[in-house]
Amino acid sequence: MTAAAHVIGWGKYVPVRVLTNEDLASMVDTSDDWIRTRTGIAERRVAVDGETTASMATRAARQALGIAGLNPIQLDLIVVATATPDHSFPATACLVQDALGAAHAAAFDLSAGCSGFIYALSVAADLIACGAYENVLVIGAETLSRITNWGDRATCVLFGDGAGALVLQANGGDGGVLSSVLGADGSGGELLCLPAGGSREPASHRTVTEGRHYIQMKGREVFRFAARIMPQATRQVLERAGLDISDVNLIIPHQANQRIMDTATRALGVSPGMVFSNLERYGNTSAASIPVALCEAVEQGLVHRNDVVVCVGFGAGLTWGAAAIRWSVPLPQEPPSRWTQMWYRINYVYAGLRSWVRRLLRRLLALWTRE
Repeated sequence: MTAAAHVIGWGKYVPVRVLTNEDLASMVDTSDDWIRTRTGIAERRVAVDGETTASMATRAARQALGIAGLNPIQLDLIVVATATPDHSFPATACLVQDALGAAHAAAFDLSAGCSGFIYALSVAADLIACGAYENVLVIGAETLSRITNWGDRATCVLFGDGAGALVLQANGGDGGVLSSVLGADGSGGELLCLPAGGSREPASHRTVTEGRHYIQMKGREVFRFAARIMPQATRQVLERAGLDISDVNLIIPHQANQRIMDTATRALGVSPGMVFSNLERYGNTSAASIPVALCEAVEQGLVHRNDVVVCVGFGAGLTWGAAAIRWSVPLPQEPPSRWTQMWYRINYVYAGLRSWVRRLLRRLLALWTRE
């Protein structure tokens, strides 16, 4: 029997710092009404000094593992979807693997813009289905505030920071990730991009002074693309799963713009209550938006056992993707006991100590071999 990838844990983290529309109005020529009318956003979260994509991803991952009741040592694979990694290399997933103490897990990053989490979820589910792995941690995490031009009214009002995570586990029972659909159109790559910092346009005095290390977007073109592709991908993933839109209990779209979500809702012919939105409080967190929204939907009691949930997104590339999930975990979940939580904390302290010792041994070995 082919195993399916079942969601057994979920977690999220958003920075404590809140940047409101009023705050932005003191920075650029804008207003709360202008932003709300065009985007539906009221505020967003911004990473504080010391917070990074890896640190936020780790916090979301710990919460997801706690709900799953899974020790990090049991993980086989960690996939981090991000457009804002801590470094070009090593992969942010490797930093998370080390922080968690997931000593037996392979780890890699995946870049597909705001569609990244759906891409990562699809890859993880397929690897579980083919028997390669049993327990996989999938994370979407972004620190978009570090690549946002806070003087550009067209983009600075949109983006925020955060991280969301799911734990997937192989199970022969009904449910789990039923199907996924991925797509790309590279001819639209220029519509949403970070021009400099790669091998084509390395960092230089010119690229810095010209603002080439900030997000650049052609909003109207992206809007038209998103409004068309979101309902299309939703229908395709349901058809692949042998389902109809009437079988869906909840849709979790990429949280980019409320008008895009409203347009897609009308195109699908569903009620607004079927489409979850937390955009107003977080803005567009790219690859983190879908897992953060899914976590909040679960926390708010909007997801029940045997519900069909469709996650759908679009992003830079241009890319798009959708996943249909039949929720198989009983809800609400029993929170971990106090002793279990204490055990988790001890494990993470041990992970940090283990990492420090391994680094020290490498340095000592290097000194010894040099002599």
